[in-house]
Amino acid sequence: MNNAGNECTSETLGDYILVRLKGEVDLSWSQQVRRAILDALGGGAKVGVELSEVSYIDSSGIAALVEGFQSARNKGRQFGLVAASSAVMSVLQLARLDKVFPLFANLEAARAA
Repeated sequence: MNNAGNECTSETLGDYILVRLKGEVDLSWSQQVRRAILDALGGGAKVGVELSEVSYIDSSGIAALVEGFQSARNKGRQFGLVAASSAVMSVLQLARLDKVFPLFANLEAARAA
């Protein structure tokens, strides 16, 4: 998926699926992000969303992450956010979601959890 420099890719690493996001996660492509996260949850026991290259995220992007988290919990799957950028962390902290989502500094920590 690509929209003005935005990228959303999925990579399978054994029993772990990593969804990598890049760019600005806003209303113009948050539905594509949502679909990628939900698709990943259909294929693996553990899913992480890597956010190190996300420069901006709005409420629709946060909603896609929350839906993924809730879906994972309902399916008994592990879900976490990996290497969240400072822009993403600011929004998560403002919404107090940094206390809700499992947050991992890097892929190794996420896979080990």
